[in-house]
Amino acid sequence: MTGRLEICGDQTERYRTFMKEIEDLEPEARDAKLWEKMVQHQGTRFYTAKKLQFTYMIRGGELFVDRKSKSITQSTVFIAFHKALELEGIVAGPKKLGTFGASYLYPVFMRLGVIRPESQLSFDMGNCPDAQEIT
Repeated sequence: MTGRLEICGDQTERYRTFMKEIEDLEPEARDAKLWEKMVQHQGTRFYTAKKLQFTYMIRGGELFVDRKSKSITQSTVFIAFHKALELEGIVAGPKKLGTFGASYLYPVFMRLGVIRPESQLSFDMGNCPDAQEIT
């Protein structure tokens, strides 16, 4: 860590917006809303916690990351999503999601507002394009 803290200006708002969108939905409708948002963000550049750039494409019920040969199934995405909801959006890193492909799902969930910004102290500029650096 460099001793500097980067904060994300509208990440909190993304979290609040997403939670408001799904708060009155049944579980299946919540899953559908997440998948819809993931479809909208396919092709977007993301960065893993180790600063590896990736994009993903969705075909059918599978998410294909350009850095992997195996796909992440829709059911795996939903398991990770339910875990993030269970933790009330405070997920202290990809491993806490506990699923295959978590290192790719975590930054996507950050961008979509599934995970709260308090989950990590330092935000990657790629996952939070409006980040501000504070010294």
